[in-house]
Amino acid sequence: MKLLFLFVFLVASNLPAAQQPTYDFPKLAPDKVFPELKVYDAGGRPWRVAQEDWTGAKKKVLQDSKWAAWLKTEQSDVDSWMAKHQDRIAWICGWWHDSVSPKDGSMVVWEDKIPGEEVQFFHSASDPKIEITPKLMGGWVFMFRSNHTARILRAARLYRLTGDEKYAAWAASQLDFYADSYLKWPLSTRKDGARMYWQTLDEATTLAKFADVVRLLGNYVKPERKAQWWGNYFKPQSDVLLHGPAFQIIHNIAMWHRSGVAQIAMVYNDAALTKEAIDGPLGVREQIARGITGDYFEWEQSFGYNSYFVMAASGLFEEAGLLGRAEELKDEMCIIENLLLSPLYIRFPDGNLPLTADVIGRIIVPSKKLFADYYRIYPTAIGLEEAATRKDWNTLLDPPTSSARKAELPAITSRLMESTRMALLKQGDWQVFFHFGQLTESHSQREGLNFMAYYGKTDISHDPGTVGYGSPMHKNYYTRAISHNVALVDGEGMETTPQYGKLIEFKPNKVSASLPQYRSDTAVTRTLSVEGEQLKDILTIETSGTTARRLASVLQLQGKVKLDEKFVADPNFANPPLPTVSFSYLKNTKVASYKDKAQWIVDYNGVLMKVAVVLPGAFKVWHSESPDFPPQYRDCLYIEQEGTKAVFTTTISPVGK
Repeated sequence: MKLLFLFVFLVASNLPAAQQPTYDFPKLAPDKVFPELKVYDAGGRPWRVAQEDWTGAKKKVLQDSKWAAWLKTEQSDVDSWMAKHQDRIAWICGWWHDSVSPKDGSMVVWEDKIPGEEVQFFHSASDPKIEITPKLMGGWVFMFRSNHTARILRAARLYRLTGDEKYAAWAASQLDFYADSYLKWPLSTRKDGARMYWQTLDEATTLAKFADVVRLLGNYVKPERKAQWWGNYFKPQSDVLLHGPAFQIIHNIAMWHRSGVAQIAMVYNDAALTKEAIDGPLGVREQIARGITGDYFEWEQSFGYNSYFVMAASGLFEEAGLLGRAEELKDEMCIIENLLLSPLYIRFPDGNLPLTADVIGRIIVPSKKLFADYYRIYPTAIGLEEAATRKDWNTLLDPPTSSARKAELPAITSRLMESTRMALLKQGDWQVFFHFGQLTESHSQREGLNFMAYYGKTDISHDPGTVGYGSPMHKNYYTRAISHNVALVDGEGMETTPQYGKLIEFKPNKVSASLPQYRSDTAVTRTLSVEGEQLKDILTIETSGTTARRLASVLQLQGKVKLDEKFVADPNFANPPLPTVSFSYLKNTKVASYKDKAQWIVDYNGVLMKVAVVLPGAFKVWHSESPDFPPQYRDCLYIEQEGTKAVFTTTISPVGK
């Protein structure tokens, strides 16, 4: 197992199975998809069986000075941790997403010094002195426990490599502690059955690590001791993960549940439990079949979960390979490799991915780290090339081969991803991403018919995702309509999620879609097209009643809008009847009145773009500074007209072309 990327320790709404929609996602010949990025073996397989060559590894650390230096560093870190740290049963784990500054939602910087004993305050990159509260302490415990369990795995590997029994003794003693403590910890306030952590997701990721620990310790641990771990810890935890009150659905966390249980069951040679975790009604195979679209994206639509789902499945594939069972999961391995590769085909020119749903922070692809982490089962030119530069447990135990293929990224072209409810236009210098529908409530935001755009390498408008879930800004701003390029009615966006969306038309330079039930009394249609050097956006809002409503289009811009003399300060913008909570995060708001049309020059660090709006009749435009990736702000145009129907025609084009 690999250390998990911290940004994806997330939790989602947990819908009952009866409320979760079901879609058919055919995946024909997944081994043949994205062939330009894969390295096939002589038998035509794009996947391989993970290996552990301990004999070769021992020779390397004895005979190769660079590997010897790596081992010394690895031992030093683990030795230091073993000497200084021990988990405590008194520590009740909290939620990582509560580790946020109350000032601006920035994430708290974690250190291993014990709060209240060795340090008196927390801090973030933008907030130097944060009071230690119970919530923040719970987040600290989560990070401590995650780091602690990761070092237990590293200690087990050091025992297997060096034969030094101090590492085995320490690793085994830690499993003794968790086996003794597990049922003594109170049930989490989340009420999903978790004890050791605040949520069962984190218990599942740790279970996957500990499966490796048990396997690596081998005969050092007597059968009676292993049986105690099983009876007091692994079995009751597996029961919660498979049959507990949470995530009896198709979901990335449900995938972690089944993967973790399958791994510990394989190590303990429990055939019935292994079969249930893999082949059960919501087992691994079903999670992959129904949780990955025909375009090979995770169906929750948050691209961070592509990586997270890859991680959940790949730990199982590695363990299965090491136990001689990889062939049983060959089809699933092909599908998961495509999940790893698919984001490369929708990247923006600077490598950023579009952010849909509630991703935290930017995602830049390719993640060479992720590709190199999994070259042992998904050999790609990108992963093999990166792995060749690394010295870690993977490259020590399963040395990467060289690829005859050069690591090159695929060309970006217009692409309809209908089963994922997304589309990409690539014409000339324009690249436009359109999110026109949703598949599941989990991680969804009020972003129906949202778009993002680049002109060359200039970021015209992006979606900032969200902040840590513990911040009020997550619920009150980033997930709300005002944070996106969408329609608003009386200050509100789409009424319910998910909404599947209706695709009207797709061409390489044009896409059109609608949400007929955007709100209970409102239909919204959006058409995006690239016409020469111009991006054209036609947003239509139509209500069913006869009462005039406040109909608006929001444009979030990464450049600075050059305002004309019409704009005057409006300190009351966020007051009723607009939804005060989400609008209150906008600042320095000014308003201007127009008739029929308006236009502005927007300066993108020297790249000038003209933004023009045609809207027949009288309308108002508010300009504000709106939250972007914390602690940054960007320019926001809120364009509003009163009536029962409004058609906003917005064009964005480079100045001087």
